Amino acid sequence: MSPRALCLAGALIQTKYRLLKGFPAKNTPLAGKFEIALDGGEGRGVNLKKLAQELGLSQTTVSRALNGYPEVSEKTRKRVADAADRLGYRPNVSARRLATGRVGAVGVVLASEGQLLVNPHFSEFLAGLGQRLAADEIDVMVSVRSDELSAYRQIAADKGVDAMIISTPKPEDERVTLCTKLGLPFIVHGRTRLALPHAWLDIDNEGAMFAATMHLLDLGHRRIALGNGPSGLMFCELRELGWKRALMGRGIVPDARLTVGGEMTDEMGFRFGREMLALRPRPTAFVCGSITMAIGVFRAIRAEGLELGRDISMIAHDDVFPYLNADKMFPTMSTTRSSIREAGTRIAELLIEMLAGRDPGTIHEEWPIELIARGSTGPAPKGP
Repeated sequence: MSPRALCLAGALIQTKYRLLKGFPAKNTPLAGKFEIALDGGEGRGVNLKKLAQELGLSQTTVSRALNGYPEVSEKTRKRVADAADRLGYRPNVSARRLATGRVGAVGVVLASEGQLLVNPHFSEFLAGLGQRLAADEIDVMVSVRSDELSAYRQIAADKGVDAMIISTPKPEDERVTLCTKLGLPFIVHGRTRLALPHAWLDIDNEGAMFAATMHLLDLGHRRIALGNGPSGLMFCELRELGWKRALMGRGIVPDARLTVGGEMTDEMGFRFGREMLALRPRPTAFVCGSITMAIGVFRAIRAEGLELGRDISMIAHDDVFPYLNADKMFPTMSTTRSSIREAGTRIAELLIEMLAGRDPGTIHEEWPIELIARGSTGPAPKGP
């Protein structure tokens, strides 16, 4: 096995272990939105019946409180959750799965030729997703396949998961069409242009790039380069649209030479930065699709003997990686900001709601973006 294959296999094993054996977040109710009033909870001898007796409530009320049903008051939910945490209550997973007909797992299929498994964006998303699902004893099954569509067909036939998560969708994504046809429940992290009713959660990618570009335009910049993700993906299309809309709103015709797409890595950012800075006239500002790409652009700026924030400005999208703090950079990095780990957590919550019976066609969430101006953006230089 090649070193790269060994690394990939090790990463997959580590991810599977972390997700299947992950510890639930403190003070998080341990049951999902499944209405179960069955005896047999595990954990220091405290089961649902004993928990209900301790609280002086019916088993049905306790179950509904743990499951987050809206007819239970917030005061009662908190009281039940606190008691469950204090007494060490854990639901009987086998009984729950038998009662619901669920297998207790959601699936993710990765293309074997892609880099999602070792991509920091996907790792952060998976961390948020896995931690929240682990709190409800739901496993995350990751499959790496060369033929994604065949994998979905096999998963649907085997009934090995309760739902799928589709990431980095294309505008007309075949996976969405196929899962709908197969009757395989799913949620999209992102969005498509398909009219098929389905669940999705996305950030306002167009609005983020529009706001970033407008911030630079307000500082007097007119030649603004966009470092985007791989072509053919919906979020990249929306980001370019936001960039163009801001420029055209100020009477500037977008220059196709000033936008480049690819894997959002440090190395790609460095190549992008070198290419843009070689142009004449060169751009005076950069908008980068990720903070990792921005680090590469920053290296290119330094290599040209230029000063970020004075000679060249830059704003990046920040997915809130714990090891890349925009406030700690020098100069500090202006960003559009949205936590991809929180997106993973929210996707997990929405999946739990779907498995409890919520109509997927009612789940459409677009998160607004926060723009934070810091030291990496300044007035456009007056020289060439």
